Amino acid sequence: MIFRIVCSLFAVLCFVFSAQAAKLNVRGAILMDLDTVRVIYKQNEDRRIPPASLTKIMTMYLVFDAIKAGKLSLNTKVKVSARAARTGGSSMHLRRGDVVTVKQLLYGMAVASGNDACVAVAEHMAGSERKFVVLMNKKAKKLKMRNTVFKTCSGLPAEGQYTTASDMLALSRNYIMIHPECLVYHNTKKYSYRKYRLKNNNPLLGNYKGADGLKTGWTIASGYNIVSTARRGGTRLVAVILGANSNQIRARELRRLMDAGFAFASRKISRVSSVL
Repeated sequence: MIFRIVCSLFAVLCFVFSAQAAKLNVRGAILMDLDTVRVIYKQNEDRRIPPASLTKIMTMYLVFDAIKAGKLSLNTKVKVSARAARTGGSSMHLRRGDVVTVKQLLYGMAVASGNDACVAVAEHMAGSERKFVVLMNKKAKKLKMRNTVFKTCSGLPAEGQYTTASDMLALSRNYIMIHPECLVYHNTKKYSYRKYRLKNNNPLLGNYKGADGLKTGWTIASGYNIVSTARRGGTRLVAVILGANSNQIRARELRRLMDAGFAFASRKISRVSSVL
């Protein structure tokens, strides 16, 4: 009898410990089944963290909005300014005076995470990056991204720039639903501009069944961020991970989250956190 009681207590303690340990090794995360519009996992989802290059999702969203409204086309030509060409950080290697199409800039943003491409399209659309950022924040407010402030169009570090996993989910969910054609760009693993071979850093592309987007990001302050989406059968998941300590941890925790999400969607598990 005493042995059974001890065993039962041990089982309870193991359950409690596993429940407490069922967290991702990241600063913030959230997972949604897009088809049911149901959040099936969240962890520090409202913690404010610099968005890094996840910012480019908003920039590309506004470009696709403009195309849909007839203000731009994929073939619209954009002349690259000196300011855009000298933008630091990740780049598609634009040069001052280059004339490129909006389509090329979309690939530059999605595949190479080109900060130069962001500034080029922002200046073309709004006259300056500063004015374009105003449009970004207006869009964020419209999408009810209550804990997000953009300061740059690329995600380059800026004081007072932050977002949350919840807000990035709101942005990405609407982006995919309104502009599903965006996945053509985000699903592209390699793209060439001049002699440069640009590579997509999304760890799931080509390595995870159903993965077809969306965007990675990194700065010292933010850590390793990612928004990822994958479809299997009738289920599309959208996952956000913010603040992983390394590229390897980001990839591992993202895969864990996606695996658990698809298991939950297929009714193989009762809750996502039970297998993390």
